[in-house]
This record gives sequence, structure tokens and C-alpha cells, in this order.
Amino acid sequence: MWASEWEQLSDKDREQFVRVSNLLWQKTFLVREEVDSRTRNMVINRDYRFLERHLRLFADYFRVSGWEIQLDNHFGVAALYNRFAYNHRRLDKQSTYFLYVLRLIYEEQLEKLSLRKEVFTTVGQLVEKMFHLGLADRKPAEKHLREGLGTLRAYNIIARADGSFGHPETRLIIYPSILFLVTNEKISDLYGMLGRDFAGGDDNDEDADEDAID
Repeated sequence: MWASEWEQLSDKDREQFVRVSNLLWQKTFLVREEVDSRTRNMVINRDYRFLERHLRLFADYFRVSGWEIQLDNHFGVAALYNRFAYNHRRLDKQSTYFLYVLRLIYEEQLEKLSLRKEVFTTVGQLVEKMFHLGLADRKPAEKHLREGLGTLRAYNIIARADGSFGHPETRLIIYPSILFLVTNEKISDLYGMLGRDFAGGDDNDEDADEDAID
């Protein structure tokens, strides 16, 4: 079945299939609406639409090597999962703090959303929330902000609307893909784990295996 569908694709579509497949392996998540790097406006992601049109072909292709695609059209998120839990990237403690707090910010604003599924915040609001939760007693170093938020951007969890990650006024877009990385069930466990680490752990342990991205 896969071979016959592949044969029906044009050369252009085959090239796009290969490119989108590699994007999924690289980023784990694709979102339907994303920030255009030139205009900074939200636009429809053509790669997501291509995946949507050829979902069965992609699913059959990835399944052979132990991967599954989850497509949620309500939130507009495509996610690639490994059935055997291989190819995980472990986040350091600081990046996990960012991820957790951004997830809480998303949850707080979720009920206010109508048609849009993206949430806007700023680096300053992120840091302020960390202070409020007791996850930080001073602003994280610019290097940590740049590296931690850059990692989340690389996996299509967030995007930067303007500025640099080290500036408090920089606007961040939180994509709905964060819901699939940090589920509701995971929030309580993650909160307990982070609270214990902050209260009694080694704050200099930057390699703690707190969370993982496929």
C-alpha cells in the first residue's frame, strides 16, 4: 500500500515528503499556525498541511522504524513519538523550569482563547512567574535563558516574536504543542519533583534528567 501511494506522488511532493519527514525527526512537533520569520505574523504552516493531506503515507513510513504520528486538528499539532522510548533528549534543570512555568502560563490563559490556540507572554512574565513559584530568587543568567528557551524553540514548543531571549520585554509565543509534552497528568508530578529539587537538591546540577523530548 505504501509503495503504491508513494508512486502516485509527483517528484515535487516526494521531495517535500522527505523534507517534512526530516523536520519531524528533528523537531518532534509541527504546528498548524506558526510565526513567519520575516513578517513575525502568524501564518498557516504548509508543512503541517502537507502532512495532514498525506497522513496515512507518513504514518506507514514511520511505523516501520517504530515511530507513531499523533495529529490533533483541534489544537493544530502533529507529534512524532517513538514506541520504544528511544531518541529522547533530556532537558537540564533550568530548561525544565522554563518548560514547566510556560505550561502553567498556557494553562492559565487557555480558557481565554477562542479560535487561536497560541498564547503570548514575555520573558519578563516568565521570570516573574518563576519568582512567584519559588523556582528562582534572581533572574536567570542570559546564557541560561538563551540556551534553555532556544532548546524549546528548536522543538516548536515556543517561538520568539521579537527581541532576544535575554530581554524582559521580548514576546514569546507558546504553541499548543506544549500540551502534548507536558500533559495535565504530568503537571502534578513535575511540580513535586521540581519543588523537591529546589528545596533540597543541588541547584548547580545542570544535567539533572528532569524531562525529555522525543
